[in-house]
Amino acid sequence: MNFLNKPWLFSYPEQVPYEITPPAVSIDDLLKDSSNLHPEKTAVIDNQKVKTYYQLNSDVDRLASALYDSGFKKGDKLAIMLPNCLEYIISFFAVQRLCGTVVQVNPLYTPRELEYILEDSEAVWFITNRIQVPKLEQIGYKDKLTVLIAEGEKDVKDSLNAWIEKGTNPSPEVNIDIENDIAILQYTGGTTGRAKGVMISHYNLISNLYQNKESSVGEASEGSWERIIGIAPMFHAMGLTTMVTTIFRGGTFNTISRFELNLLVETIRNFKPTTFSGSPTMYIALLNHPHLTSEDLKSIKICSSGSAPLSVEIMNRFEEKTGAPIIEAYGLSEATTMVTKNPSEGVRKPGSIGIPIPSTDCRIVDIATGTIELPVGETGELIVKGPQVMKGYWKNEEETVNALRDGWLFTGDLAVMDEDGYFYIVGRKKDMIIAGGFNIYPLEIEEVLYQLPAVREVCVYGVPDPYRGETVKAAIVLKENVTLTEKEVEEWCNQNLARYKVPRLIEFKDELPKTAVGKILRTKLIEQEKERAASTEKTL
Repeated sequence: MNFLNKPWLFSYPEQVPYEITPPAVSIDDLLKDSSNLHPEKTAVIDNQKVKTYYQLNSDVDRLASALYDSGFKKGDKLAIMLPNCLEYIISFFAVQRLCGTVVQVNPLYTPRELEYILEDSEAVWFITNRIQVPKLEQIGYKDKLTVLIAEGEKDVKDSLNAWIEKGTNPSPEVNIDIENDIAILQYTGGTTGRAKGVMISHYNLISNLYQNKESSVGEASEGSWERIIGIAPMFHAMGLTTMVTTIFRGGTFNTISRFELNLLVETIRNFKPTTFSGSPTMYIALLNHPHLTSEDLKSIKICSSGSAPLSVEIMNRFEEKTGAPIIEAYGLSEATTMVTKNPSEGVRKPGSIGIPIPSTDCRIVDIATGTIELPVGETGELIVKGPQVMKGYWKNEEETVNALRDGWLFTGDLAVMDEDGYFYIVGRKKDMIIAGGFNIYPLEIEEVLYQLPAVREVCVYGVPDPYRGETVKAAIVLKENVTLTEKEVEEWCNQNLARYKVPRLIEFKDELPKTAVGKILRTKLIEQEKERAASTEKTL
């Protein structure tokens, strides 16, 4: 083990191994094992629907049997277009039991986006809600798929519940090649073009679960995974992994179909979760809820934040209110979910994404060629290697070759490593602003702006400038019943940033565009800026 090239190994807690050997099991085995160990324990709560591990496993068995009897074959693609719900979980594990592939579909997709995903993935089965059927009809796909409706009654032919009812136990045994069989097609957002299907194998996901578990020694306590709120959408990598991890660890998963603040607060009060996993937007919203108290949050032993960088200011305020540490981590769909995290014991560095989890290697390389490893303290592209790295992009050899080079995944994220092996994300390659020859990273400016007490949310991005190439713009959402002027923002930035980083343009907005997991869409703001500029040119 070369400690000189991997300084983070010195920061590992004593009980955490440098390398792991994941067991040769499938995703399906996780549910079977938990069902055997905790048959009467509550596995899933979905409003009034409650399932024990035995009941959940039995429903999965019956649905898998019904699908098999209707022609489902190993390797078949089944698209799930559902919000968080019990039916999603049953459908997901039934597909894994038959060694099929779950195609993740965002319920917010337009007919055009849905058509592309179905065509690209070659899905032949589709599970969704009744409200989505018109989209299928509009694109002419309703009769090309076997469609099951999640909320249908047991006596309706296309009802998922009817198929579960008619299934038998046990379902047929299917041989699963854990290293090569694709369990999940996780489509990327497609903000820079066509969405790409990330191929995640059983081995990828199992490895990542065990990497996370082994790196979580002492994390509040083993009981921290006892009760989990499923608020992050399961069609997203973070939400899916949170659900599977809960099943893996024998916890209780309480699903919430959408991020609605009052509903989340009510669930926290009644369910008393032991772990909370969410996006920065969720933490900001909870902090600004007028009636949420420290007493409401006292059951939470530990928190985790993902999908986007969390402001240090927001982290400190939330931890002061709850007493529960927020473990910052980093991951991406192409690496299943997790790559780095702050240690559960030892040094936790606010603002850092932590250190690589066991069996994971990370490097910072030059942006231009990606071939020169940069020294401590220099900014470059983060590349990663480990058993959680995807098999590649589905039917997209060109993008696969570009992303995977000699076993290394090129993330597209700009980062820096300190002398202790802790990594810090400073932005995306495509988000970096180049103004007057200077490289400017939006996250640094956003961190400064979040320190202003009146700021609720902020997003910094570059807009075209005929003289400087680009100029810095900040879109700011204020908290209720407070005021802030452009001059005050500018003065604050002048005190805390080099002059070339200070936003030249400031816009106060009622809200910022976000993804389904609450990640602020910087690209959408840039698009709006371009549309505004084009409209102005036409007027002139």
